[in-house]
Amino acid sequence: MFQKFEVKGGPAFGRQNVPALREELARRNLDGFIVPHEDEYQNEYLPAANDRLAWLTGFTGSAGAAVILNDSAIMFADGRYTLQVREQTDPELFGYEDLANNGIATWLRRKAPEGAKLGYDPRLHSPDGLKTLEKAAGHRNIELVAQDTNPLDTVWEDRPGQPAETITVQPLDKAGVDHAEKRESIGEGIADEGADAAVLTAPPSIAWLLNIRGGDVAHSPLPLATVIIRKAGETDLFVNPAKVTDEVRSHLGNQVSIHEESAFETTLSTLKGKKVLVDPATASAWHFTALENAGAAVVRGDDPVALPKACKNKAEIEGSKAAHRRDGAAVTRFLHWFAHEAPKGQLDEITCAQKLEEIRRENAEGLKDISFETISGFGEHGALPHYRVNEASNLKIEKGTLYLVDSGGQYPDGTTDITRTMPVGEPTDEMRNRFTRVLKGHIALSVIRFPEGTSGMALDALARAPIWEAGLDYDHGTGHGVGAYLGVHEGPQRIAKGSSPVPLKAGMIVSNEPGYYKAGEFGIRIENLQYVTEPETIPGGDRPMLGFETLTLAPIDRNLIEPALLSDDERAWLNAYHARVAAEIGPLLDGEVRSWLEEVCAPV
Repeated sequence: MFQKFEVKGGPAFGRQNVPALREELARRNLDGFIVPHEDEYQNEYLPAANDRLAWLTGFTGSAGAAVILNDSAIMFADGRYTLQVREQTDPELFGYEDLANNGIATWLRRKAPEGAKLGYDPRLHSPDGLKTLEKAAGHRNIELVAQDTNPLDTVWEDRPGQPAETITVQPLDKAGVDHAEKRESIGEGIADEGADAAVLTAPPSIAWLLNIRGGDVAHSPLPLATVIIRKAGETDLFVNPAKVTDEVRSHLGNQVSIHEESAFETTLSTLKGKKVLVDPATASAWHFTALENAGAAVVRGDDPVALPKACKNKAEIEGSKAAHRRDGAAVTRFLHWFAHEAPKGQLDEITCAQKLEEIRRENAEGLKDISFETISGFGEHGALPHYRVNEASNLKIEKGTLYLVDSGGQYPDGTTDITRTMPVGEPTDEMRNRFTRVLKGHIALSVIRFPEGTSGMALDALARAPIWEAGLDYDHGTGHGVGAYLGVHEGPQRIAKGSSPVPLKAGMIVSNEPGYYKAGEFGIRIENLQYVTEPETIPGGDRPMLGFETLTLAPIDRNLIEPALLSDDERAWLNAYHARVAAEIGPLLDGEVRSWLEEVCAPV
């Protein structure tokens, strides 16, 4: 299915749907209701049936919330969506607050109506998040009331059905490790935590653990399900049985019992008196309450699958390399097309995003889907790091500024994510200076060697130093984890200023994406994926060092580089990278495109 660019959401949603919710709240004797963006599975991309905030308010951003009161309504969004939230929601209906820094809790403490009864759906809130809200509510005598059924679901008359896409088997040559071995290892980790079992609620963890994939979530090959895994490795999978084929049943074997989703709460009774590991970052407050009601002792801890999943095995790394070669060839075809067509003045943001997806689908063997909605931003839109073009915002591409495209693909052997920035016409000296500084930061994070135990937080400043030197910065993280034919954003590793204490380990895939954004004018970002290499002792050194190897293969636009700003070592890195791109991608191209690639990969 191709990406669509229709105008999603909009002020009419709130005008139509908020009154219906208010009527239902009155029937429940509630003064208001809290509506987070999150769904029951904490998905980044929500199935249509779970995108409650968008249906209610018209806001389609990936981070937000609303509080609906009987006589007013408040929208919460962070700095990424300051403009979008006001464009998509009705300012006569909503007031606006910052989501950052415990936004809803801050509002409860300072502005919420004294003594109000506010409902919430415990399946949509983490236990720690709920405690923060309850503490804040106490300052104004507010009662937070858990709802057995979500009142929004009650009034959502045309709500889509829950997705029920067929589950598939991730073959061993791509998964690298049999699911029985994975379950045994995870079980040992559960025992090490002093627990008898663990409840897994994150779809990527379940998909990786059982070597299965699905199609319930847009752009991510995930099945919606829940798992209970015992310390001996026996596993209960709670999933819509309509999604499970005979092949999947045979693959899972008799150590994995398949149950209806509705059987989960009942099955918890078998854990009475047992210690059960649950991750408060991925499981909801409802899960914690259900376990306690079943008589289990809850052990709070990290999802035991998250770290092993992040450390890719040899098959996963080799698969990712192969996927990146095919994807890089497709991106190179697009870059060639853009370089020749953009100066003609006939392109716009949507045609470029469509062309890139078309090239991927026609030329990149095995493509299952794009890995996220393409960020296709020209000029001032390139300065919005999370911009999503639609028919209303679509800009024509003209000479005089920059075009930024951030995109990726989902392949059975790997997940890709790449950003390239290109000039249309002659770039200014300022554009070259900023681009080169971003490139210098990108190179610094590519070549660094670091000891075991180092977190991404310790490396983040390397990518920022060249732009800090000019008094500049960017307001997003420098790197996120990426799955192996799973989510394009995964943890627990990241490279960012803020708290990211998880040490980087061999096999982890992370993005390397410093940037610079001049509001109202242009944006710059250079993004490659890279993986953490095995520790080696550097000649003359006395302890093993990890490093990075770049996965992404596509040319970086030399027209935006100011060579005088590059050191000899940086120039050598760039030339070696381009030589590698030409050597590995060139054989997948032919004719004019291959000649163009050789030209743009020539040494600086």
